Amino acid sequence: MAPGGCDRRHQHGMLLIEVLVAMLLMAFGTLSLGAMLAFAVQMPKLSGHRSLAVNLASSHIDRIRANPGGFVHYETPLHETAWSFGPIESANCSYPDCEPASLAAMDDAATRQAVRSALPAGDLLVTCDTTPCTEKSHGNLWIVWQEPSTKAALDATSSDNCPAQAKAIYLLPPPRCLYVGFTA
Repeated sequence: MAPGGCDRRHQHGMLLIEVLVAMLLMAFGTLSLGAMLAFAVQMPKLSGHRSLAVNLASSHIDRIRANPGGFVHYETPLHETAWSFGPIESANCSYPDCEPASLAAMDDAATRQAVRSALPAGDLLVTCDTTPCTEKSHGNLWIVWQEPSTKAALDATSSDNCPAQAKAIYLLPPPRCLYVGFTA
């Protein structure tokens, strides 16, 4: 018998089992760490998209406010092919021949093009709460885009205020939306 009262014959393979259990525990820890790292890598991209959407929305609202009397021309008609992702027809107007409607068309085309180039499958929707729209009307602006389909992306159905039109177009994964209410 070995010193300390333990028989070495009964301990054959115990060290190997302990090592295997330790490796198993380390493997589970490494897997969870890998999932967390994938999430951590994805989050800056998601927040970057949201930051771009905030800047684009702010810029478009400033354009709307700079065109007094033209708010009705910024509204996106619901029957229009919003989110069709077809080519955007640019509109040009130059001083002094710019009227509120042509300035609104130029602003809308410029913002829509900026949204599409900055955000994946991005688009813009502007609505007015009153009919007809006036300079003092309350408006709604949504910037909508599609995040990549990854498990690291947050569930957009619980965190975003998307209009029904966007939810009908963007099926899976659900779209990301930035909503801004404003007064023209």
